[in-house]
Amino acid sequence: MGLFRDETPVDAGLTTGAVARRLGVSPTTLRSWDRRYGIGPAVRPDGRHRRWTPQDVAMVETMCRLTSAGVPTAEAARAAKKGAGEGAPDDWEEDGDLLGEAVGGGRPAAPARPQTPAPAASAAGAAAPTAAEVRQECRGLARAAVRLDAPAVEERLAGVVERYGLTVAWQEVMVPTLHAVGRKWESSGDRYVEVEHLLSWHVSTVLRRCAAPAGSRHESAAPGPVVLACVPGEQHTLPLEALNAVLSQLGLPSRMFGAAVPAEALAAAVDRLGPTAVVLWAQARSTASVPLARHVAAARWGVKGARRQPVVVLGGPGWYGRPAEGMVRPSALGEAVDVLTDLYGRAS
Repeated sequence: MGLFRDETPVDAGLTTGAVARRLGVSPTTLRSWDRRYGIGPAVRPDGRHRRWTPQDVAMVETMCRLTSAGVPTAEAARAAKKGAGEGAPDDWEEDGDLLGEAVGGGRPAAPARPQTPAPAASAAGAAAPTAAEVRQECRGLARAAVRLDAPAVEERLAGVVERYGLTVAWQEVMVPTLHAVGRKWESSGDRYVEVEHLLSWHVSTVLRRCAAPAGSRHESAAPGPVVLACVPGEQHTLPLEALNAVLSQLGLPSRMFGAAVPAEALAAAVDRLGPTAVVLWAQARSTASVPLARHVAAARWGVKGARRQPVVVLGGPGWYGRPAEGMVRPSALGEAVDVLTDLYGRAS
């Protein structure tokens, strides 16, 4: 199982339906983007269904990320196409160089992209990495993973967290490298599955080590903790583990329930805990249940006249394009942390 994608085989490329399921958008939207902006499959054999190459998927992933963050569609399309042309560090061709070089070493690296400002580091005293530093960190981590060098993987992960802070390490290094390894697997049949599993395991290990032990945090009766849960049928927990670790470092109480939490169990946990916020993660559109999110948002507790309810935070690409009245939909880990910190501060 991979991060931020479904399990569709891609020996001959992905179908439009498979890409839509993976990214949490409708096939109609993908066809519209292709028709209007040229964001679509580059190879269209006559008489056959159109197939999406890894480069095409990377480009539309960027398009989804930008539009979900509020960038106008036309502008997002231009940025996605420009990024694909300039060879960003997580582009498919660059990933191929990176991983192929780690396995059998040989091809020269693509030219470095122009320097762009990096997000500010989240840890106190940590310097924000430059684009060149991010590129180097991703390449080194991927090489170690492909070699199945577990000590090196863990050392690199711990090092990037120490240098740049957990939020930047997750957004700029861990996620792009997981994407790169996942796409390498997709393009190679069933090869590199073990690489993705090893990398995911050590990312999870480092994230848990970053989280303070639950007993070391002071928790008052009110406000309630932040509940972190994957929706039923959803197995991707790493993004929630990253959020849990950052909240722990900030001293905010949380309850991590992990993968595929049954709806009844989630409702019972909300009723028992009276949380300030509930974060629901959905990787795929097929698992993103709007009725469940609304049911959680409608929960009430407390004495009559002073009843409270949680703020529902929707995380993951599965929620793209879904109605979210009264709910919050952050686009990245840093934004989610800001939202929850603000909510908790107002509830205190």
